[in-house]
Amino acid sequence: MCSIIGFEKKETNLNKVAAEFAKSDSRGPDGTRFYEGDEVLLGFKRLAIMGLTIEGMQPFYHDGNVVVCNGEIYAFRKLKAELISKGYKFKSESDCEILLPLYKEYGLEMFDLLDAEFALIIYDKKNDEIIAARDPIGIRPLYYGISKETGKYVFGSEPKIILEFVHHVYPFPPGHYFKNGKFIRYANLTDVLPIHKDMDEVLVNIHDKLEKGVLKRLDADAKVGFLLSGGLDSSLVCSIAQKHLDKPIETFAIGMKKDAIDLKYAKEVANYLHTNHHEIIITKDDVLSSLEEVIKILGTYDITTIRASMGMYLICKAIHRQTDIRVLLTGEISDELFGYKYTDFAPTKEEFQKEAKKRIDEIHMYDVLRADRCISSNSLEARVPFGDLDFVKYVMEIDPALKMNTYGKGKFLLRKAFEGDYLPHDILYREKAAFSDAVGHSMVDDLKEYAEDFYTDKEYEELIKKYDFAKPFTKESLLYREIFEKYYPGQADMVKDFWMPNKEWDGCNVNDPSARVLSNYGLSGK
Repeated sequence: MCSIIGFEKKETNLNKVAAEFAKSDSRGPDGTRFYEGDEVLLGFKRLAIMGLTIEGMQPFYHDGNVVVCNGEIYAFRKLKAELISKGYKFKSESDCEILLPLYKEYGLEMFDLLDAEFALIIYDKKNDEIIAARDPIGIRPLYYGISKETGKYVFGSEPKIILEFVHHVYPFPPGHYFKNGKFIRYANLTDVLPIHKDMDEVLVNIHDKLEKGVLKRLDADAKVGFLLSGGLDSSLVCSIAQKHLDKPIETFAIGMKKDAIDLKYAKEVANYLHTNHHEIIITKDDVLSSLEEVIKILGTYDITTIRASMGMYLICKAIHRQTDIRVLLTGEISDELFGYKYTDFAPTKEEFQKEAKKRIDEIHMYDVLRADRCISSNSLEARVPFGDLDFVKYVMEIDPALKMNTYGKGKFLLRKAFEGDYLPHDILYREKAAFSDAVGHSMVDDLKEYAEDFYTDKEYEELIKKYDFAKPFTKESLLYREIFEKYYPGQADMVKDFWMPNKEWDGCNVNDPSARVLSNYGLSGK
């Protein structure tokens, strides 16, 4: 991960800008640089992943224009070769150096050419304007607000680095670019027609497109590792990667000391794939002592996101301290595409598709936010194969009747597409367990018990009256909201609402986001 910041009109106190930007040092520990124009100011903090030499340090300059980008541009070498054939010259092996030549050559249509996870800010000097943009899913973070001092736009990788300058912080909408005060959508992966209906063809494409999504994310000049929970999604990512690499991959699993569910499954996968496997064991004290720091890092009050972040933050912290790995591949975004436990209750295929669209459109506020903050706060970069643009668009175009759980097993298409020698059969067809629960049921129970003891019933009833938006509805949700407000006062609408199952569906009207409360949870926690 890297960190970027940009001001349409620079602030008077540049020392304050530097101090606030420094709050994201963990995103870019390898160096900081600013571009100061007559009016604008851009800043960049680097985590060197591609093109590790000093020539790869941003901002990049070309033809008077300037860019800062937190991104990974896949297949950049092909685009670079095309640009070289047109006479462009390059100084580094950084993938992001191609951005300004692309802008020069194609203008704003450049975003249609990017197979990438990115957030960027361009200063077009000739036209004296700022252009900002974010990838179609929002895997790389970007936020904005209106400056209290200048009335102009301010952009930054995280809310905490721009909070002191703006009236209010907003998430930059994924798949949009900003120009002249307007946000214009350049990509839409979810408003699609269900055109893929042949089962055999669908299975082949799921397999081939996910495989390509994994392989392109192995391209890094820094060392790569893998988060392995023992669940279907992370196990498939590891299996695909191991099949194509000539040495054991580095895999990491985490679990509670007392009742880790996933560790045994992760070890089974690691043994099957012959990976170099590492286990991180955590305790109740580790979780509770990290809670406030995790909420501060996340910038959310959402129950599901916070619960799932506890294990992810602690495993990434261990990886950062104990290894020289810089890049982590993860299994996020599979559930949103193929279904959760609660989507088994979807009443119609239309409702299933509508829910998938909602989840993908909003994922930048939930699971993607979790992965970004937990990983970047430990000076690592996240790569998300299930978020591959071609893969996401294709799966969204599959007839939802095929994706619904009419097979007695959720995510059937994904499982069926990888039958063979990818994974042990019991892992390939293992029941889904939520990551926050599978780290150990006791972890979530400990958090809930801590919150119950933190407030009396009377205190709870009084304190929730303060909130109109996303009103806390349990002592746990109140505790998280109170900590959130300590660091991000009045900014709760950065997140749309609590992530919860669709309460309009029979069987889903629950008051806890954990799949454990659903009637179909079954053997998931075994």
